[in-house]
Order: sequence, then structure tokens, then C-alpha cells
Amino acid sequence: MLLVYDGTFEGYLSVVFEVYNRKLEPTNIASEKNLQETMFVEKEFIPSDAVHSDRVWQGLQKKLSSELNQLPYSAFLSGEEGIEMALLHFIRMAFSSPVPIEGNFGDMDVLTVRKAARRVMKEAMRMLQFIRFQRTLDDIYFSAISPDYDVMPMTLKHLKERFADQLWVVYDLKRDYGFFYNRETVEEITLNEKSFNTANGEVPLNLLQEDEAFYQTAWKGYCKNITIRERLNLKLQKQHMPKRYWKFLPEKKL
Repeated sequence: MLLVYDGTFEGYLSVVFEVYNRKLEPTNIASEKNLQETMFVEKEFIPSDAVHSDRVWQGLQKKLSSELNQLPYSAFLSGEEGIEMALLHFIRMAFSSPVPIEGNFGDMDVLTVRKAARRVMKEAMRMLQFIRFQRTLDDIYFSAISPDYDVMPMTLKHLKERFADQLWVVYDLKRDYGFFYNRETVEEITLNEKSFNTANGEVPLNLLQEDEAFYQTAWKGYCKNITIRERLNLKLQKQHMPKRYWKFLPEKKL
């Protein structure tokens, strides 16, 4: 049996609820977006249910240690092939074990979940390090990103606290969605008409505040002046600042 869900974490947890509630034994779980039609396989779509997903999540929180209780969510955001089934096995083990199982590195599915979560967390930290805002004419701070994993939801709490007094938009170019903060709440948005460069997120100068170009030039000058050319180590630099981020960084356009 192939179980299909809407691609959200809430939708996935709703699938887990149905697996337990109906004693299902799926051979695979896939989102609608990643669904590959297969002959001779029974397929069923499980709708997202907030009540069901909340029951699964609350129960799972009681079975995981407080330090790693977000592990399933982080691993899910990786979107890697096979992560849904690995997570199902992980969740089943967690519910059936009298002790936390996230340290059981002898189990391949636990190891898969831990590694996926680690990669996602690393990407989320990089996004916070390398995000750069541009101030537009309507006084909105705009930033475009293109992370390997869907990590934006993991960064919203930090961005809200760090830029609480500003209007801002962070947009994921790869997944074509973003979040808008209006100084009170964060709303998910999709921009049908894009007034910025869809390759590197640059906003045209005529749509930016007059002093934005000055600040970008000043920032480039600062980075240039503190750089010791004789001690440049590009290999080490790429390890700490992967090249795929460079197109979003003003200081890399010197």
C-alpha cells in the first residue's frame, strides 16, 4: 500500500495516525508532489487532520528526550528520498520503547533520521549567518535565499526576535514561497509577480530606498578593507561559506 499526503508535516503525522488507527502496513509514503505512479500498488490519499497530527506529535514528545524532541521535524524538512518510511520506523520504535531511542545508532533508520536532521540544522544555521536584506521603497526589508533544504520554518523564531521592529520578507527561490512579517505576525506568501532577479534575489535599484545602494557600497568597502589578501584561503572559505550562497552576498560581489 502506498499512502499519499499533502507534503506538510501535519499531513505526514496524519498518515502516521492512520497507520496506527487502522493498523496499516504501507510499503511507501509519498507526498503528492513526489508521487510516482506505480502499477499494481494500492494507493490512498490521507487528508491532513490537525487533531490527529497533534495527538501523534504530543505523544511523540513524551517519548523523546527534551534535547532532541524536534528531531523528527528537522529530519522531515530534509525532503530526502525515503525519509518518510525511515521516520515511520523511528516513530514506531519510539512509541514501543520504554526508553528514548534517538541514541540507538545501531539501527539504520534511527541513523538516517539523525543524519538528515543534522544536515537540516546545519543548513538552517547557515541561512541565518548568510541572509542579507535589501530595503525597498515601501520600507520592507527583502531577502531571497535558496537553501538545499526547506529550512525557512526553522528560522522564523530567530528572525522575529532579531528584526521585531521591521517589516520583512524572506523568500525561498527554489521552492517559490516565503514569509512576510508585519511586526505582529508571520504569514506564508507566494509571489506570482516577482519584481526581483529570480536567480540571485537582487531588487532593481529603482525599487530600493535611496540610501540602500550607499549602505551596500559601504559594506563592500568594509569587507574589502579588513581582508588580508596574503592570507586568503579559498578552500577553507568555501568550507565555512559554501559557494552556492555567494550570489546572495553583497560582499562577494566586490
